[in-house]
Amino acid sequence: MTATSDLSYWRVLRLRSVSPLLGSALCSRLASEIFTVAIVLHVYDRFDSPPLAGWVVAASAVPGLVVSPLAGAILDRFGPARGMVIDVATATCLVAAIALVEPGGTGGAALLVGLAAGYSLTRPLSLAGFRTLLPRLVPESARDRANAIDIGLYDVTTVAGTALAGGLFVLLGGRVTLLIVASLYAGAALALLPVLARRVPGAGGRARLLTAALDAISYSVRHPVLRGLAVSYSLYSVAWGVLVVSVPIAVVAATGGQVREDGALVGGAWAMVGITGALGALVVGKLRTAGRERRFIAVGVLVTALAVYPVIGHGGAVGLVAGLLLVGSFGAAVNVGVLTLRQRRTDPAMLGRVIAVSISLNLFGEPVGAALGGWLADRALPLALAAGGAAAAAGAIASLLLIPPDPPDREPGPDPADRARARSGRT
Repeated sequence: MTATSDLSYWRVLRLRSVSPLLGSALCSRLASEIFTVAIVLHVYDRFDSPPLAGWVVAASAVPGLVVSPLAGAILDRFGPARGMVIDVATATCLVAAIALVEPGGTGGAALLVGLAAGYSLTRPLSLAGFRTLLPRLVPESARDRANAIDIGLYDVTTVAGTALAGGLFVLLGGRVTLLIVASLYAGAALALLPVLARRVPGAGGRARLLTAALDAISYSVRHPVLRGLAVSYSLYSVAWGVLVVSVPIAVVAATGGQVREDGALVGGAWAMVGITGALGALVVGKLRTAGRERRFIAVGVLVTALAVYPVIGHGGAVGLVAGLLLVGSFGAAVNVGVLTLRQRRTDPAMLGRVIAVSISLNLFGEPVGAALGGWLADRALPLALAAGGAAAAAGAIASLLLIPPDPPDREPGPDPADRARARSGRT
């Protein structure tokens, strides 16, 4: 066992450029978490329309998913750090503009959806940029720990972001809360300045952007592991999309209050998910998931399905709390498993392009779930949660059927065929 395999969490954090990168990710993810909760509460409060809230959430994700292959090619050509700066600077401007939209019939609603769609276009640059940079900054043997820090940081920002979103919404209203989100994105851009000055191994590329983007799509679709992850995780993320829209409604239903009054409770509900997720990620990071990711993913997705329905769907206030705790803790196993499996089975030379495409394929279910959840929740909340639970259950089955296990005679790592194709310029 090499010395690098014994890196503690603290030593990983002290590696060069890791802390500035994590600082930027902290600001950006905190902004994103506050935005996700605050925009739903803001639309409910100002426009009084659950379906519109679902469409706004969907619009803030779908365009970015569509352009993600091009975003991945940009990351490999110009470097992940530059791409991340472009994204957070754009988000700063567009979120500030969203805060200024006033209800005004279909015009106001259309403008809100349009700005949310613009906000989503550059999001893949940060989502894929961070997860392209981080594995290049740490030894391969320490990736489990680095990925656990990644997921733990995400869950910490979920705790802080959702709690802040609810509290800020109650105290200051939706407009001021969204302006605070814009300022956090600006802080994320400033934190990246030290990372911009460093040349990271693996960055750069000479292929035309469109050609590189199409190659990444072809690679991801034909790669059995990435294809299986795309199907299983997208079904899993449908349940998350349903929860984004349904949790505020469930909290209001449990308390008999109003959206504005219960904003802090909504934030607290999501904070529980973040706390359990962060703790779960630290535990999973010590278990050395390499070679066993498929089982971690299947179990985590199945427990999530049961937590969404029937636990949350028919459990009342107690079921809501218990279900969200299960969603958070077992979601950590899913996410650490997905990150580690995708990193070690993808050739490093293609990591930016492939991660951008893979993340978008994996998350495509979330905006679908948000739109579907808003539509079904307007009719019956248990119906929306049942749809989310069914999608996650299908995802658990898909993870076992579609993600191939490691051959027993090979060590964990990128496929040799992937390395050969990358060296020859073919995907």
